[in-house]
Amino acid sequence: QVQVVESGGGLVQAGGSLRLSCTASGRILAIDDMGWYRQAPGKQREMLATITSRGSTNCADSVKGRFTLSRDNAKYTIYLQMNSLKPEDTAVYYCYADLTVPQRFGVYAYWGQGTQVTVSS
Repeated sequence: QVQVVESGGGLVQAGGSLRLSCTASGRILAIDDMGWYRQAPGKQREMLATITSRGSTNCADSVKGRFTLSRDNAKYTIYLQMNSLKPEDTAVYYCYADLTVPQRFGVYAYWGQGTQVTVSS
C-alpha cells in the first residue's frame, strides 16, 4: 500500500528547534509536489510549505525565515527544519505527497497521520 509517514515531532521550549521528516513509500510511479500543513487546537488547518520535484519552495508568511523545507528524491523524503519555535507553533503537523500510483489515473494527494509539535513557554 502507498503510505506517507511523518516523524520528528516532540516537546520543545520556545526558541528551540525540531526537524520533521516525511517519507512516501509503496508502489509509486511518480512523486511530484510534497508539503506540510498544520492544525492547532480549535483552529483550521493551515498550509505551511510546499516543495516541488525540482526543489522550489513556497512557505507561509507565518513561518518564513524560521522554517526551511528540503527534499531527498532518492529517499522519497522531505524535511521541515523548524527554528526559533514559538508557542503558537504548537499543532499537529501533517505531510502530503502528490503521487501517481498504479491504481489511479492522474496525480492525487496522499496524507500522513500527523506528528505532534508542542512548544512550551
